[in-house]
Amino acid sequence: MTGTRAGASPRAPRGERKVRAWLLDGLSETAARHPGPHGTPPPEHRGNRWWRVMCLTGVDYFSTLGYQPGIAALAAGLLSPLATLVLLALTLFGALPVYRRVARESPHGEGSIAMLERLLPWWPGKLLVLVLLGFAATDFIITITLSAADAAAHVVENPYAPSWLDGAALWITLGLIGLLGAVFLKGFREAIGVAVVLVALYLALNVVVLASAAWRIAGAPVVIPDWWDAMTAEHSSPWVMVGVALLVFPKLALGMSGFETGVAVMPQIRGDATDTEERPAGRIRDTRKLLTSAALIMSVFLLLSSLATTLLIPQDDFKAGGPANGRALAYLAHRYLGEQFGTVYDLSTICILWFAGASALAGLLNLVPRFLPRYGMAPEWTRAVRPLVLVFVGIAVAITVYFDANVDRQSGAYATGVLVLMLSAAFASAVAVHRGGHRRAAAGFGMITAVFAYTLVANVIERPDGLKIALLFIAAIVLTSFASRVHRAFELRAGNIVIDATALRFIDDAARKGPVRIIAHEPSEHSTAEYRMKEYSRRQEAHIPGGRPVLFLEAFVRDSSDFTADLSVRGDEKYGVRRLRVEGATVPNAIAAVLLSIRDRTGRVPHAYFTWTEGAPFGHLLRFLVFGDGETAPVTREVLRRAEPDPARRPRVHVG
Repeated sequence: MTGTRAGASPRAPRGERKVRAWLLDGLSETAARHPGPHGTPPPEHRGNRWWRVMCLTGVDYFSTLGYQPGIAALAAGLLSPLATLVLLALTLFGALPVYRRVARESPHGEGSIAMLERLLPWWPGKLLVLVLLGFAATDFIITITLSAADAAAHVVENPYAPSWLDGAALWITLGLIGLLGAVFLKGFREAIGVAVVLVALYLALNVVVLASAAWRIAGAPVVIPDWWDAMTAEHSSPWVMVGVALLVFPKLALGMSGFETGVAVMPQIRGDATDTEERPAGRIRDTRKLLTSAALIMSVFLLLSSLATTLLIPQDDFKAGGPANGRALAYLAHRYLGEQFGTVYDLSTICILWFAGASALAGLLNLVPRFLPRYGMAPEWTRAVRPLVLVFVGIAVAITVYFDANVDRQSGAYATGVLVLMLSAAFASAVAVHRGGHRRAAAGFGMITAVFAYTLVANVIERPDGLKIALLFIAAIVLTSFASRVHRAFELRAGNIVIDATALRFIDDAARKGPVRIIAHEPSEHSTAEYRMKEYSRRQEAHIPGGRPVLFLEAFVRDSSDFTADLSVRGDEKYGVRRLRVEGATVPNAIAAVLLSIRDRTGRVPHAYFTWTEGAPFGHLLRFLVFGDGETAPVTREVLRRAEPDPARRPRVHVG
């Protein structure tokens, strides 16, 4: 139906129109300010103190204490504390320096993805970003599903849980994910205040549990010698223990999950009053405080929890179906502090795990509008929050069913997403310091990159499910992104248009004698004879009166992988003709934008004259999509048709 958007026909039932309006309420501008790890505060928002923002990223980072000790025990057995020490060394001397550098290089919350985007020009850079977005989506989605699954494990294993909940972990997990989606469909506003309360309560309860465990260990002097004897019985020497710990620590990579969100929350940090958009020194300093404090706090808790659970929990209890599987610290809370305290601990763990899922979903909702719309690769409906919520919740439900809400099986996929982002951050940091002339720092970051590469490869070999899921996300993102780019290729795709004084004078002079007449010219043809021949043939074929002036318009492609570009039109007079020269992402769209600008300035519809290009139409279409040129005349006409629905006001296109 002419003039009516698909799906919005006035004949559609009233209920259908209301549902559609509700779904599309909340466009990408709103999503970009959605609270969560990647939320950008509104301009009037002054930000928060760094320690409060640390709690926002901490609901993801610190909540891994709910399942990390159990995963470490399954992966390393009695060597879990040694493997955890290796992990902490990589955290403090690898991940922390890397993300402190990322905070400096990318202070507006784009993270390592934006750093790598700047390293590769043209389409390879865009494709790399799409691949990294696939891994980031894996990280966030598995955060939602794994956190909900572990929360369900705490519900089922609680002694006060009714008997009919036995074996209902999958349905509880799906219910928590559904509740998460319902909250975001309704609208989720305040995040930091809730995060501060949850993190403070959760860490305080963990201090009590670990203090109780330490008291038990101190009161039983044989516990540590028995543990050491058991390790030496399994492994012939301390060097073998260290070697095994180095081999198995990649399975513990979940303990480093908070760094990417740590730099993503940078726009929420207040910084100094003297901070500017170009040099937010205070924000960078406080983000580094956030990263360092979170890493130190988490390191202490990870080491103590690994020691406590390894020394006090029988190894068989960590296995699937065991009482400590996915809830090692909760097991200690119930066993040594009573069922009532244990239930309080369970409730706190369930809340922070659920909120970690909320934090991840908010991150996803802000990740899509941050990159894809700039590339012209976001389908129209992704401008609204609620359809995205439904899509992400649907994906989370499918992954939960696939893994049967099993925490251990999902940990490999989670670690894959985390490690790829850390590897990319380490590589980007190494390149950044190398370009800055810091050779020693570049060598250090290069070594960290190599360690993360080994950790990633070892994790993928051991648990390939993460790579499989990430590849599915990557394929979906790449296919939908390029399909959207093709669909939107005929939009105007012009930002600000600036015309210099010389070009304005040429346009005004031409307009005094009638409609402005533009001859599209190949920028490579530069000689007086070529310009004269082109003008003569156009006047003959299009019957342009001899006394009417013409202007030559030459468009240059700056970067055809960009979707939009600001246009700068320069005028000069060479080879006996007057020329308008413009640079843009594509030739036809830039010409169309200039023609519309001329129409708006002169009040008259301009005429543009083109020459047919030899070659196959499909080949020219591919050249336009990839290189920004191709068959210019029909594409320019189509861009004008979409940009100006009124034929009477649409610039005329003549082809000879």
